[in-house]
Amino acid sequence: TVTGQLGDVMRESVDAANSYVRSRAGQLGIEDKEFKEIDLHIHLPAGAIPKDGPSAGITLTLAIASVLSTRPVRRDIAMTGEVTLRGKVLEIGGVKEKVLAAYRAGIRQIILPKSNEKDLRDVPQEVRDHLAFMFVERMDEVLHLALLPRIHGIADQPAIADVAPRTGHQPVAATP
Repeated sequence: TVTGQLGDVMRESVDAANSYVRSRAGQLGIEDKEFKEIDLHIHLPAGAIPKDGPSAGITLTLAIASVLSTRPVRRDIAMTGEVTLRGKVLEIGGVKEKVLAAYRAGIRQIILPKSNEKDLRDVPQEVRDHLAFMFVERMDEVLHLALLPRIHGIADQPAIADVAPRTGHQPVAATP
């Protein structure tokens, strides 16, 4: 179920995200029964602003993968990008505005489509100097960068805000 003041493109992004996660169920450790036994309800609050467009594709896909695999998501990164049914991450618009919004919110690591790397030239250098960018071409890369290891047992699972970010991946500094 998808609710909120959404346009058709956003609804299609949710459908594509769900299909992609289902296609990667084995790799994510999701049993097929999870798709039958769990009802997903994705609600994007209206906030008096209609939402449409494919830019939330990787974020929606990550959220579904997180819920079904019981793996928390890093809380210290921002991301944007369209995702296809086969997991290719596509270019989006509004990179400057999205990067500046993440920066103002205190986020210092950002996942962007590889094809949007050229758009960083529009972001002021003083902002770019304080950010690390991770450029991706495939949704599998996003899953690797943003999903934390599985925490077994619901009672043992801390709030996502209490989970430290995964180490080992070194973000790439932007040099547009």
